[in-house]
Amino acid sequence: MFGSGSSTGHDNSGVSPVRFVWRYGGREVSICGTFTRWTDLIPMSPMEGCPDVFQVVVSLAPGLHQFKFYVDGQWRVDEQLPFVNGTYGLVNTVVLTKDPPQIIDSETPGRSNMELDDVSVCTEVIQGMSADDLEVSRHRISAFLSSHTAYELLPESGKVIALDVTLPVKQAFHILYEQGIPIAPLWDFCKGQFVGVLTALDFILILRELGTRGSNLTEEELETHTISAWKEGKSYSKRLIHAGPYDSLKDVASNILQNSISTVPILHSSAQDGSFPQLLHLASLSGILKCICRYFRHSAGSLPILQQPICSIPLGTWVPKIGEPNRQPFAMLKPNASLGAALSLLVQANVSSIPIVNDNDSLLDVYSRSDITTLAKDKAYAQIHLDEISIHQALQLGQDANSAYGFFNGQRCQMCLQTDSLHKVMERLANPGVRRLFIVEAGSKRVEGVISLSDVFKFLFGVA
Repeated sequence: MFGSGSSTGHDNSGVSPVRFVWRYGGREVSICGTFTRWTDLIPMSPMEGCPDVFQVVVSLAPGLHQFKFYVDGQWRVDEQLPFVNGTYGLVNTVVLTKDPPQIIDSETPGRSNMELDDVSVCTEVIQGMSADDLEVSRHRISAFLSSHTAYELLPESGKVIALDVTLPVKQAFHILYEQGIPIAPLWDFCKGQFVGVLTALDFILILRELGTRGSNLTEEELETHTISAWKEGKSYSKRLIHAGPYDSLKDVASNILQNSISTVPILHSSAQDGSFPQLLHLASLSGILKCICRYFRHSAGSLPILQQPICSIPLGTWVPKIGEPNRQPFAMLKPNASLGAALSLLVQANVSSIPIVNDNDSLLDVYSRSDITTLAKDKAYAQIHLDEISIHQALQLGQDANSAYGFFNGQRCQMCLQTDSLHKVMERLANPGVRRLFIVEAGSKRVEGVISLSDVFKFLFGVA
């Protein structure tokens, strides 16, 4: 079950097998801790095919355990795991429950998200925390966000692209693809104001609307639609939600959540009437989360909530278990499903991405709203029927012709395990371009759920 590795000869009554992993190389690696009375070293074995990764299985009783790694004659701790300053200096800690088996593991920076261990995983690693601890954590995060402003999100340099509302939709489509962006604010010169945003969802709706007429999409059809003509009268066209550079990060995040949007333009105008504002930045939950992670990086211990495994807190959307009542089905598609089916599901289920899975529900790839802009490559939108091209074929359109395309894309499939801590999930979601993590079963990569940026903030804010 645990692969290669040795185990100690402890009495197995009331104990559970726990696998410890050291991922940072070395010639000789051992582990020592309270379970060896800090006297004996337990040798760790290199994993087959991964000579820099060492592991060992130890039988431990439920409760608090402290441990350190002994690497090439030096004591080491894994800073990606919980640690405290104890009698033997800095030591890693783990609180084990009665649910076997368990894994004490961290992830090497830069490691592919597809490289998950072929092991069984427990549904709980550490005991739950009190309501007071939860409230303290939320209060400290709220205080930080309330005392810091959107100005801190502004990069030292960069560009922000805006589109004129008189542009043809086709031209806007190509601009988003060429610039590699899924969204752009809309500028109305006559009003001297930003009046909205153009998103990947707009292009999904346009292609579906034009595709229902029974013929291939043509450049002429797209050329007749200006952005303003498309937006005018649409029930799903929302007023522009924006913020100023001195609005608090909490207000910006709350605006994003309350309006179910992905970004908020940061605008500033020197005119009293607010006309002709300057577009400073497009704020997102990812940028705000990065600020939280950076601020609490060296004081994560002050936030007990961050050490909780995601499986133990109400976070994200999970695949319903067999027989579980009143749960919405989890949206997934097979790679041979049509692009039209994927676009319909994105709109009807009101989700931003759909996992692409095999017959065992193992994650292969993901189709997101922003992937629609790849149809601008070589004017593919004018050559396809939405119901005749598969998701697999549509994703291939966005691949570089010189790069080998496998249907296991570790860069696109950002994943996590149900035993990962909230802190690890937040650090990963704070990376640019990552909006969600699919929760998968270790080894099989069977999809168990998904956690989005908005899920994390709703939990941190204590809102449903």
